[in-house]
Amino acid sequence: MADTVADLPPLRETIATHGLDARKRFGQHFLLDLNLTRRIARAAGALGDGTTIEVGPGPGGLTRALLLEGAARVVAIEVDPRAIDALGELREASGGRLEVIEGDALQIPPASLGPAPRRIVANLPYNISTALLVRWLHAANDVADMVLMFQKEVVDRLAAKPRTKDYGRLSVLAQHVCEVRRLFDVPPSAFVPPPKVISSVAQLTPRPAGDRLANLAPLERITAAAFGQRRKMLRGALAGTFADPVATLEGLGLAPTARAEELSVADFVRLAGALD
Repeated sequence: MADTVADLPPLRETIATHGLDARKRFGQHFLLDLNLTRRIARAAGALGDGTTIEVGPGPGGLTRALLLEGAARVVAIEVDPRAIDALGELREASGGRLEVIEGDALQIPPASLGPAPRRIVANLPYNISTALLVRWLHAANDVADMVLMFQKEVVDRLAAKPRTKDYGRLSVLAQHVCEVRRLFDVPPSAFVPPPKVISSVAQLTPRPAGDRLANLAPLERITAAAFGQRRKMLRGALAGTFADPVATLEGLGLAPTARAEELSVADFVRLAGALD
């Protein structure tokens, strides 16, 4: 079926035929370079079993690449009805390997989309990329791997280390749940229309279930409090979270006068345990 997909009209022609101009309210920036989209698809490893999930396929640039790289089953979730129509030809050419769902990915659990192993490979809409990732971190038991494109500043935060300006709540959540690897940057010129920022591709591989919290809610609450007032010492930032934050911090061997960016991911997990 790869040859059938390869014989489809160029993506620019598909965009013109269906009037699929990128719209800001959908956070759309289309990636049309097949060499680049295939590089992203290959970063996800073997695609020959299970389910590959894509969010925001638009005209189907990355979708084509996933199919050409041998994906056994691709489920593409798209909220823009114009794109649903544009993906029709690709769905027919896929020989049954592509399913297109019109809907909001924020409302669709990965486990409902097909058999494991499930991997998510997507050029995420900028306006919901962080919200999507946090939901998938909560569903890490149902996802084998994620290869995702974000704005570069988001990947900077995902991969940030303690005592750096980018280290924050998202860093702690992502690094506790997953092994985070920055893969490569993508310049604005690669997109139609070009965004104002550089994009980056990252791989997030969930850690074994026994190595992470079963419930992320306490960790979310602790990090929200600590980084919500990151210039404050922890004894002040956590005053509304613990009855006696000084005693809690000292009991865990943490300095009450430290600030949030000084704590490691493991430190925050211990604090979450104390809250839980």
